[in-house]
Amino acid sequence: MNYATELRKFATSQYIFSAVRITLAIVAPSIILAYFGVLKEYFLFPLATSFVGLTDQPGPFIRRRNALIFAIICFFAVSVIATLLKDFPPIIYLEIILFGMFFSMIGVYGQRLAAVGSLSLVVLAIFVDGHLSQGNLVKNSLIFLAGSVCYLLVFLVVSKIQPYKLAGQMIGENYLELSDYLKLKSRFYLQNPDFDALYLQVISQQVKIKNLQEETRETVFKTRKIVNESTTTSRLLMLMFLNSIDLHEKLMTSESDYGKIQESFGETGLLESISDYLSKLAEELSNIGIALQSGTKAKSLRNLDDELDQVFDEYFDLRNKKLNPDTLENFMIMRIILLRISDITEQINTIYKVFTQDQKLAKSLSTGLDLKEFITNDEKLNFKVLLNNISLKSTHFRHSVRITLAMLTGYIISQMEFLGIGHSYWILITIVAIMRPAYSTTKHRNLLRLYGTVAGAVVAYAILHTVHNNTALFTILLLSMILCFSFLKAQYSWAVFFMTIYIFLTFNFLNPGNINNIFRDRILDTAIAGVVAFAVSYFVLPVWEHTQNLDFMKKSSKSNAKYFKAAMDFFKDENIGIQEYKLKRKDAIIDLANLSDNFQRMISDPKNQQKKMEQVHQFVNTAHLITAYIASFSQYSKNAKDYPEIDFDSWNRKISAELLRTGLILEQKKFDVDIVEESRLKPEDSVDQLLEKRKKEISESEIMNRRDPNRITHLTELKNLQEILELIYDVAKEQRKVAEKLEPVI
Repeated sequence: MNYATELRKFATSQYIFSAVRITLAIVAPSIILAYFGVLKEYFLFPLATSFVGLTDQPGPFIRRRNALIFAIICFFAVSVIATLLKDFPPIIYLEIILFGMFFSMIGVYGQRLAAVGSLSLVVLAIFVDGHLSQGNLVKNSLIFLAGSVCYLLVFLVVSKIQPYKLAGQMIGENYLELSDYLKLKSRFYLQNPDFDALYLQVISQQVKIKNLQEETRETVFKTRKIVNESTTTSRLLMLMFLNSIDLHEKLMTSESDYGKIQESFGETGLLESISDYLSKLAEELSNIGIALQSGTKAKSLRNLDDELDQVFDEYFDLRNKKLNPDTLENFMIMRIILLRISDITEQINTIYKVFTQDQKLAKSLSTGLDLKEFITNDEKLNFKVLLNNISLKSTHFRHSVRITLAMLTGYIISQMEFLGIGHSYWILITIVAIMRPAYSTTKHRNLLRLYGTVAGAVVAYAILHTVHNNTALFTILLLSMILCFSFLKAQYSWAVFFMTIYIFLTFNFLNPGNINNIFRDRILDTAIAGVVAFAVSYFVLPVWEHTQNLDFMKKSSKSNAKYFKAAMDFFKDENIGIQEYKLKRKDAIIDLANLSDNFQRMISDPKNQQKKMEQVHQFVNTAHLITAYIASFSQYSKNAKDYPEIDFDSWNRKISAELLRTGLILEQKKFDVDIVEESRLKPEDSVDQLLEKRKKEISESEIMNRRDPNRITHLTELKNLQEILELIYDVAKEQRKVAEKLEPVI
């Protein structure tokens, strides 16, 4: 691992940038208040700032601004109502039920409002029994409101000063994830690879890329300054993001029969050279990503063309020694692999050139796409959406019931005096932080929360017993806050670890000498909340992942069929535009990632809820391969007219029929015999005859030492096209057989 590169990734990321912004928005007013000796009295000010800051999700400026305003309104209303009702215990239970249900249910409108809802429940937890709201109600409410507005003002100022910063960082992160994806692909060429483990990692990485692409697509395509303004930065950012999506497809095309490749070339050393070169390409993608995140211009780390020439030289040397009629097809496969690697190299070189575009050239850049078509439609903010989800069939409603019941249970426990709980609101906060709609996610976060809390408490305890210099403690507090907010999205356990440290230090500054009580309460409250969250998630209206498998399979199967049709139509030049093709590609990748993500969560469900795990795993793998092979097929720059030796019409009907059969089986619909007959068509290709002719030529004449990396024979292209079509059909057939085993209930 290159630690310097990893550090640069982290230091230039949107997470550290956001964390520093939130931390400074909290700390700067706190220092001023502490200077005047009123920090304890005005502690609600920085507390409100932190809550509003945590609701700030990446996305278009207008949506972020509106969500922050909504959060301020919600937090203020909840704090006032909770403070007014704190002396009426019976009403508090009704308050928890109403707020618990409402603020959990608003998650139906998307992740942004789900975050607002969760933090609103945290505000409720803090104010529900008056721990932090003693004194004048009006004064405390205004202090809390002022702290909330403080972050909004910071957000508006920063967004005005750096309007392209978030988009650049998110696009850069796309390239960093593609780099990790390519590193995984490079491992398939190492000696004795564990194919099953690698495929699982590749599928998991596909999920990450899909989620990030969706977030970035919303941010880029719905940011007016990027879409509408003809500035150098806006045009280049748009082009860089679209290039990253195209590059993702190119990386998917590197899918091959790795077992056969290892068998043919495993002992030659060529595969290790390819793996090493792919790792170097991954480093270049990291370099591009870091440059985009930091807002600088990227320069290539090495001469990629020279490095690629060395790989080709090794291939040509091996070809001259080993090529014969028996190995001809193996070398054809390898030649296509190298062609794909050349395409990826050319794409990366093009991306580097984009960084050098000047003002005039940038203004001439145009995508030629209707960008609105690539945005996922969000649920409209109308009351009907909320009402339609008030049903046990709705995962949002079931989650709302669970979280409300868990909060009621946690609150009841916190009121049991014999337990001697000193910071009872920590139980409710931890329940809200842990619980998620999926049992598997709740279970995972529960463990991470426990590990992070225990480790953080031990470290914080040691720090407070060994470090007595306030400047040093304040520095540790500052760093802990930044690291906590930085890791909150990607590394939850580390986020909780640093959160625990800064909470200990904060309480020590506000109330010195109380460390033993804080240590005991933090561990006890986290343990209690963890038990409550686990029990409720397991026993109360659980949503097991296997119940959603069928829907995701249907969507993936249907979108792959449409993706293949679009790719074939585009290849046959049947009046289909590039936009229509890219839309179908986007849908196929999204549905594949959703299916894969659901399967990953299913692995964490209890064993008795992992229904038909083996078949589901096979379906996910075949769906991944179908999408990848279609991507390979779509990469040909020529069209069907240039390859008359292949019967594309028959292949189209054959594969489409097989994909349709799978979809109908999943839908439990009957299909005509004609569809079965279509899937059994035998295309009338003439490739095999040409191949036999070429083998005869090789056996009868001396092999010519041609070493042109850019030259590829027509026969090699034909053989590769035929093989891709065969692979798509074979995997589609395998997927159909898996679907038959899943009948009638998944």
